[in-house]
Amino acid sequence: MKKIVSSLLFIFLISKTFSQTADELAIKKVLENQVNAWNRGSIDDFMKAYWQNDSLTFIGHGGITHGYNPTLNNYKKNYNDTAKMGKLSYELLSFKKISAEYFFVTGKWSLKRSIGDIGGIYTLLFRKIKSKWVIVTDHTS
Repeated sequence: MKKIVSSLLFIFLISKTFSQTADELAIKKVLENQVNAWNRGSIDDFMKAYWQNDSLTFIGHGGITHGYNPTLNNYKKNYNDTAKMGKLSYELLSFKKISAEYFFVTGKWSLKRSIGDIGGIYTLLFRKIKSKWVIVTDHTS
C-alpha cells in the first residue's frame, strides 16, 4: 500500500511539473530573474520585468505611478542602498491565465534586511508583448 501511495504521489508531482505551459514557465522565469537581480542589488535589471511604456501602472504605498521611468525612479529613490534593498523572496499564491495574452499572478513578497524585515502581497498583470511576458500592472502592498 505504501508503494502505491508513493507511486501515485510521484506521478502527481511529475504531472504537475509537466502540466505547466511554456507561458507559465516563462513568467516564472521572469519572476526568478527579478529576485536574482534584486538580490544582486541591480534595480535596472529588476525592472526588465516591467513593460517599458508610459502605460505601465504601479500601485503601492505611495499611490499610483504611471509609466516605466517614474516607476524606475521610485524604486531607485526608495531602495538607494543595499541595507534598504535587503534580500528579496517571492511566494506564488495564485497563477491564472486570463487569455492567450494575459496572466494574473498573486503572491507574497518579503525583504530580509538588517534594518528590519518587511513584506506584503502583490498582484501582477502580465501581458505577452512581442513574444515576451512583461508586467503591465503591479499592485504591491
